[in-house]
Amino acid sequence: MDIGTLLTLTAIDPMTGINTTYRCKIIEKNEHYLIIDYPVNEKTKRTAMLPKGTNLQTSYIGSDQSVYSFSTKVVAKVNVPIPALAISNPDKTEIKRIQRRAFVRIETAVDVSIHRTEHKSDSFTTVTSNISGGGMSIIMPATSMVQENECLDVWIVLQMQNDEFHYIHTQSKVIKEFTDRNNVRLASIMFENLSKQDQQVLIRYCFEKQREFRTKEMT
Repeated sequence: MDIGTLLTLTAIDPMTGINTTYRCKIIEKNEHYLIIDYPVNEKTKRTAMLPKGTNLQTSYIGSDQSVYSFSTKVVAKVNVPIPALAISNPDKTEIKRIQRRAFVRIETAVDVSIHRTEHKSDSFTTVTSNISGGGMSIIMPATSMVQENECLDVWIVLQMQNDEFHYIHTQSKVIKEFTDRNNVRLASIMFENLSKQDQQVLIRYCFEKQREFRTKEMT
């Protein structure tokens, strides 16, 4: 983890058992501590002051484009020179590599809006057939079409497990249009310029869905 790395923090309220997710950035580090700016609550978009001793499950995207996770806790409030928080810097053996984001593809229906940059009158809304951190396949409406290598403006609506809504906008490119085994017309789309923050939200959404599906299979 380098200075500037974006972290996703999940804290569990010991009284309610509710997960709360925050965003922050590493602004300083040493052998024992990571110094982070004040976390921002993903739902309220407000800065949060996490008390000393708060246990956190933390994830980030590494330089190899894999998702990593580790457990940590708030150690102290510090000034460097701006107000910040110190959290425990995990040993390398305590950091778990979850999965390369390109392989996390979830079959789920997500609302999307497709704007054809060269054919603005042909814009349309639909749902995904599957989605990952790098792209998605969408169900093509009967009256719409896209072309291979066409550039698109895409808006994606994600509802997280805690009922937070995230709205992601990215430029994308059509890889191909095809018909699946059920004779459903699909288009495969690659995201072109996702921000680091939107990328993390999308990856977290996929992992949440993956856990949800596994839980349903077990029950």
